[in-house]
Amino acid sequence: MSGPVKNEIEQLLTHALSPTHLDVINDSAQHSGHSGDDGSGESHFTVVVESAAFDGKNRLARQRMVLGALGDIPGNRVHAFAMKCYAPGERDGGERA
Repeated sequence: MSGPVKNEIEQLLTHALSPTHLDVINDSAQHSGHSGDDGSGESHFTVVVESAAFDGKNRLARQRMVLGALGDIPGNRVHAFAMKCYAPGERDGGERA
């Protein structure tokens, strides 16, 4: 499902990080009726992002970059937000952060 929140997440991360790979996965259907489900169909997301901007950065720094790019989306407009952040080459079997 591609809704306005998913599209906004994609646009913000593309602008901020120029990713070489970006998956924005809407997990909301798996949480229907659970705590945090606001009925919008866009309450739970997982992001997998690979970007050269992450080179030399630890896991926490990478996550802060993602959260900084997304502003009030995680925690306010989206109930649950998970992320996997990789530098180029890490996603396919190299070091993972």
